Amino acid sequence: MSTASCVRRDLGRVPYEPTWRQMQALNETRDASTPDELWVLEHPPVYTLGMAGKPEHLLRDTDIPMVRIDRGGQITYHGPGQIVVYLLIDLRRRGLKVRELVHLMEQALIDTLADDGLAAERQAGAPGVYIGGAKIAALGLRVKNGSSYHGLSLNVDMDLTPFTWINPCGYSGLQTTQLRDLGVGTEQAVVADRLIAHLERLLPPLRPGAPESTPD
Repeated sequence: MSTASCVRRDLGRVPYEPTWRQMQALNETRDASTPDELWVLEHPPVYTLGMAGKPEHLLRDTDIPMVRIDRGGQITYHGPGQIVVYLLIDLRRRGLKVRELVHLMEQALIDTLADDGLAAERQAGAPGVYIGGAKIAALGLRVKNGSSYHGLSLNVDMDLTPFTWINPCGYSGLQTTQLRDLGVGTEQAVVADRLIAHLERLLPPLRPGAPESTPD
């Protein structure tokens, strides 16, 4: 499926590590003609630990696998009922800096939550989006060769228990929340569509001469 300036790929529920390897492969092989892509998906239960992550932020033994990966940040959890969007974006073609992309991702999440009447906010020094001090969305990126991969996750209707077995994003005692617990029953697919629409709206346009996306 193609959007105005990115190819959208709806992958369903897919295992973490092969998806990560596919992102790496796309980043390594992309050139000036490669369109930007937004991957929309869920993962089975998995912990991911960033490059500088400390394994001790996993607080107990669990059957949930932990994968050490190449994004920034500490440990986080992915599982069913959580929207994950991976942003495979050529930053140079859009004149974007990394901090600007992070701010854009946070704003898209804030605007998506506002669609359901929720007032979300940033917290200084702690990337992500929060409601009442509890984290509802996490961010993690890798930028290599001028292009990004990894992305964001938004808790919709999931089992939050695995978050209590870690220091989420390295913060002891950080509470997490989700749309269901905030009284929002909007279908996950609808929330995902809104989120993608906000990301597309906020992404700077491709600079003149950059290739447009093409449908699959």
